[in-house]
Order: sequence, then structure tokens, then C-alpha cells
Amino acid sequence: MRVVVTEFVSLDGVMEAPGGGEGYAHSGWVFDFHDSGTEKYKLDEVLAADANLLGRVTYEGFAAAWPDRSGPFADKMNVMTKYVVSTTLKEPLEWNNSTLLEGDAAEAVAKLKQQDGGDLLVAGSRTLVHTLMEHYLVDEYRLMVFPVVLGSGRRLFPDTPDKTTLKLVDTTAFDSGVVVNTYQPA
Repeated sequence: MRVVVTEFVSLDGVMEAPGGGEGYAHSGWVFDFHDSGTEKYKLDEVLAADANLLGRVTYEGFAAAWPDRSGPFADKMNVMTKYVVSTTLKEPLEWNNSTLLEGDAAEAVAKLKQQDGGDLLVAGSRTLVHTLMEHYLVDEYRLMVFPVVLGSGRRLFPDTPDKTTLKLVDTTAFDSGVVVNTYQPA
């Protein structure tokens, strides 16, 4: 399986609360740039994926949002396998087809990557993404870059003294000014 980090990011790298959430000044910032092209891109992406790989906070947000929705995107989200990385969740996960990965996150994901299958999509899940980056477990980054500078908020890439070089493998532009840049580790 391949680990594909797929994120909404601002021009200044912020990924916090793109679709909403409490406590962030710019919550829901992606809604200013909605267009049918970005919607189709995300639908095609999720339909092609085998599973979601999520951190606790993103999982809880998705589990609260998707089960009561319908349509092609919601239907796929609700039936696809969901692997959840968390050190705090202990109860069985209630959202359909959800499995809690216990123990060391990097080791658990490395084992998943050894299985046959397609893409494991990682959306949101900032802490998990940082762990995956640190352990070189990301096979691809799909960054949906929105033409806005937010000026504050949690960023996708952590502060680090290390340099990370990525190879651009695809770019897709939409009428809204949103651009998806797809990178692989160099």
C-alpha cells in the first residue's frame, strides 16, 4: 500500500481547520474557493483509494460529519476502511469499518505499507503526518494549494533543521485559482 498525504493548504502552508472547526480565526477558509473541478478531483481521489489513515482529531471530526451524509463521496467515505492512529482512543471505534492501530504509529503504518493494496489517504491528521514524514513513510504528497495567505495557524510542514527535497510529478489548476501539486520524495 502507498501512503498518500492529501491536504488543503494555504499559500503560507497553513492546514488548520480548512472545512471548519472551533477555536481558529480563519476556520472554513476553503469555502471561498469552491468550484466543480476541485469537487470532482476530491471525489475521484477518494473513489480510487483503498483506505483512510487518520489521526484521532481528524477521525473524530470525520466520524461526526460523514455517517449522516449521502452521495458518492459520503458513501465511499462511509464504506471504506479507516485506520486510526491514536494513543488516547481506547474504546472500539463506532464509525463503519474503523480499526484502531495500537502501539508505535510508525511501526504500525510500516506494516500496513507492506500489505497489498492501493492508496492509504491521509487527510488532515497533522501530528500523524509529521510522524510519517519523520520516518520516511510518505510515498506521495497531494497538496491542494488555495490562493490565500492566512498568516497564522498550524502548518503542514514542521519546523526542522533538516532539508526535505521533493520531486514535482503533477500539477492541476482549477478555475477558482486552486492548484494541486503532487510531489514524491526525491
